[in-house]
Amino acid sequence: MSIKPRRSVLYMPGSNARALEKAKTLPADCFIFDLEDAVAPDVKASARQQVCDAVAQGGYGNRELVIRINTLDSDWGKDDLAAAIEAKPDAILVPKVNTPQDLAPLKNCGIPIWAMMETPLAMFNAKNIAFADGLEAFVMGTNDLAKETGASLLRGRHAMVPWLMTCVAAARASGISIIDGVYNDFKNDEGLRTECLQGADFGMDGKTIIHPGQIAACNEIFAPSDDEIKHAKDIIEAFSLPENKGKGAINLNGRMVELLHCEMAEKTIAIAKAIELKQEG
Repeated sequence: MSIKPRRSVLYMPGSNARALEKAKTLPADCFIFDLEDAVAPDVKASARQQVCDAVAQGGYGNRELVIRINTLDSDWGKDDLAAAIEAKPDAILVPKVNTPQDLAPLKNCGIPIWAMMETPLAMFNAKNIAFADGLEAFVMGTNDLAKETGASLLRGRHAMVPWLMTCVAAARASGISIIDGVYNDFKNDEGLRTECLQGADFGMDGKTIIHPGQIAACNEIFAPSDDEIKHAKDIIEAFSLPENKGKGAINLNGRMVELLHCEMAEKTIAIAKAIELKQEG
């Protein structure tokens, strides 16, 4: 079982050289080097060069590096894509994906694709986008989704829940990752933890963030707890006993446990091991 931890995915403005350098010391699982929203039009070209140089030169250890390009119909998108392909990041993130056709220009580019899910049309087309060739992850763009729909991000994001869960279902159906949207109030630790717990409950793999201070909470909450790891090991051990071989369900400490729970337990252990390896690296 191949697992890539994506608990904390930090946006870094591509025009900020200090931020790109600082990323080498931060314990986030992934960095999105942003050429789109975080970069003013008059510095798009210089930011592109700076980001691609940073990716090509490396020094980020085993952290995943993702370049978010501008939309391909913008003045910068095609040049962004060409430069990103040459720099060879771990993935290219495409904004404003509405249909699978928006990803067609990246087909056979040789680099995994991530898609921003941030428009009403994307919500209707989530299933088809999820099965696009080369796609490896959804990134929820909840701020843009709120802007486009008028829906609120307050009070538990209740207005967003149908769209978030639609994208989770589409991602799981196709076997790709899904990363939750940002939490804007980066000084509100309690609010961040609450939203991380909600995203984990929804089935998200991690969360996009906008400040290094948000990394620790994401790394903790989107990882299996010690109790979850112990419980998973107990389930796997129980099913491995000779007397339980071939059974579809067993009694474990007074609770019925099925084979599907054993499969879930194996995934939990795989995630924990992948996180451990990442931390060792």
